[in-house]
Amino acid sequence: MPKNILHMLTPHKHVSPFDVNQALDAGYDSVTPYENVELDEVSDLVQDVIFSRPPDHGVNSAMFFGGDDAVLALDMIDAAKGALVPPFTCNLMADPAGSFTTAAAMVAKVEKALKEKKGVQLKDTTIAVFGATGVVGYCAAVIAASEGAKVKIVGYSGVDRVKKRADEMKERFGVDVEPVDGSSDEKNSQIISDVEVILSAAKAGIQVLSKEQITKAPKLLVAADVNAVPPVGLEGIDVMDDTVKIDGCEAFGIGALATGVFKSKTEYGLLRQMIEAEEGQVLDFRHAFELARKLVDEG
Repeated sequence: MPKNILHMLTPHKHVSPFDVNQALDAGYDSVTPYENVELDEVSDLVQDVIFSRPPDHGVNSAMFFGGDDAVLALDMIDAAKGALVPPFTCNLMADPAGSFTTAAAMVAKVEKALKEKKGVQLKDTTIAVFGATGVVGYCAAVIAASEGAKVKIVGYSGVDRVKKRADEMKERFGVDVEPVDGSSDEKNSQIISDVEVILSAAKAGIQVLSKEQITKAPKLLVAADVNAVPPVGLEGIDVMDDTVKIDGCEAFGIGALATGVFKSKTEYGLLRQMIEAEEGQVLDFRHAFELARKLVDEG
């Protein structure tokens, strides 16, 4: 039997040890890192991979794109797809900084909480995403908007940076999101006064919203935070909270570790999917959400 070989590419100095562990636990026989990789180098690396094995062994080779830039990882996936020469192929997967699988798991957990606790569909909600210029928030915003939710992406330093992100999301994914100014506590309180869902994916160790702000949001149904580093992003939601009612209001909170369990299961599952595939796979955050939704529904 041919070996299952994973080539792990990053534009940074190191590949993620988290991803290496996940890949080996998922069953890859070999994981090889390629570091400081630039976009224009991807095609040559892909063709080295595919032409080194006969076509019927192509699905036993895979390339994983990391880093911390969602758009660059997707650009690398596109470059890799363009370098394939059927019948010579391989599997391709992107999960920069774990963002695709983390965002997928967070939105899937929120979707289930809305449905089971409030009888509400994700598509019928307005969502405020904090940290939307980062990889997790960016992907969560695109996933939620793609599912039909009305999404607001909040700029902590004003609206300019998130406006650029909103334009990029429209151009690349065909989704409309609203950039809003979250540069003060007063503005953030105003933003969340008109949403049913809060997604917090801001920088680790930064409190985005106080408990007082959260409990005074009149329409709030569910709030989720992916920051496990104290102080958490959403005060009053413990990292272990798994759809737990937030003290002082009727909304439910989802903590970072409750999402993290399904993030890991989703990444592991996508890696296994490539190992078990009979034809080449190309996997990004949309496939991550499809799998995360299934895993969350199964519990």
